[in-house]
Amino acid sequence: MKRIGLTAALALAAATAHAGGDKVAFPANYDKGVLYATVDRHDIKQFRELWSTPAAVEAAKAGKPAPSGTVLTLVQYKAKVDGKGAPVKDAKGRFQKGDLVAYTVMEKRAGWGTEYAADLRNGEWEYQVFGPNKAVNDKANLKSCFQCHKPHAGQDYVISLASLGGKAAGGAVAAQAGPDRVAIASFLFGPEKLSVRNNQYVTWTNTDDSPHQVTIAGEAGTRTAVMLKGQSQTLKFTAPGTYDYICGLHPGMKGKVEVQ
Repeated sequence: MKRIGLTAALALAAATAHAGGDKVAFPANYDKGVLYATVDRHDIKQFRELWSTPAAVEAAKAGKPAPSGTVLTLVQYKAKVDGKGAPVKDAKGRFQKGDLVAYTVMEKRAGWGTEYAADLRNGEWEYQVFGPNKAVNDKANLKSCFQCHKPHAGQDYVISLASLGGKAAGGAVAAQAGPDRVAIASFLFGPEKLSVRNNQYVTWTNTDDSPHQVTIAGEAGTRTAVMLKGQSQTLKFTAPGTYDYICGLHPGMKGKVEVQ
């Protein structure tokens, strides 16, 4: 009897683990909402559209959390490339979208999220990933969605809507770099490797349309605030050594600070 009970408990736990994403249906009318941003992902050669329900956009402009019922849809396309594999750009210098890759959906409903442990729960948000055919991608790692958004509770776990609150500078931003400065441009840190003296500050400035965040590898809790376009963040290094870091939002972006 105990073995049967344990098996049943494990089956129930497995069902619960997968129940969250199953709550999210494909948002058939997402493109009747608001296209609030487009992003060129230089690191993976993708063109991305970000769509929202109108009430969430109005809430973001007012500096308020997204209301219950909010659906955010990230539509991913391959960027068109030339014969050398470089993304083809339009007259404004933006990627041209090619084949559809996937839809990633965030949905918020009152009462959702209670089945998750505190170290994973994203408030009342749930996630689901759909293929180009709009069917659920059952191989998608939804846990990684929670882990990526978890550090951003102060922004209601949503980073992309923050610019609508007027917190980001508009227009082009010069990609300035120097002995203690790193520019973030085209999803790259420049310079990727920086050498500074002990007790020196390093400043990162984001020139991309996409938000970024510096996260020091192996240093629990050492991360900058999210930087929108035109914003900068500074960290002080108080011990000699080599500090590897990544973008907390785009882990494929890597840099290094050597402190002498």
